Amino acid sequence: MSKTYIGLVHYPIYNRNNEVVTTAIANFDIHDLARTSRTYNIKNYFIIHPLESQIRLAQDVMDYWKTGVGSKYNLDRKEAFTTVETVPDIEAAVDQITAKEQARPIVVTTDARIYPNTISYGHLREKIAQNDHPCLLLFGTGFGLEKTMMNQFDYILEPIYGGGEYNHLPVRAAVAIILDRLLGEAWWQAGNTD
Repeated sequence: MSKTYIGLVHYPIYNRNNEVVTTAIANFDIHDLARTSRTYNIKNYFIIHPLESQIRLAQDVMDYWKTGVGSKYNLDRKEAFTTVETVPDIEAAVDQITAKEQARPIVVTTDARIYPNTISYGHLREKIAQNDHPCLLLFGTGFGLEKTMMNQFDYILEPIYGGGEYNHLPVRAAVAIILDRLLGEAWWQAGNTD
């Protein structure tokens, strides 16, 4: 099993006016990223948010599916929620991973631009497969992580390019695409021509 973790970051985030804000936790993000995380054997999905009121909201949703009525109603959802935790900031997620794995994770984020420390999907997939260090993949909400944060990360994953000029995927879709590229079946090597 890979030592891969993900984090959904809600601060510091740009809004549509290029102002730094704290975004709200979206119910769909909690559910869909939990299910995607479990599908790709992510060790933990961290909801990273500094506001206690938002953490309580997320915790209420998580409790409903982990131990409440939802845990009896939908066992698949209960299992998916076993990967989800809340932390106040990125460093708290890094600290938890470091304590659990006895090694500081490689921290990788995503952006729609190229940086000097941009890494390809193939190269990062190889690093994860080597299993030498844990890996924390960070995803921004809103209009992306504040740019000075980029210097703190080990790598920035190359952008996802679609088939057209429009390029503003919802975070849930981006996470699914990226996890499949990094951890999914290597279908292009299977030799299937069907």
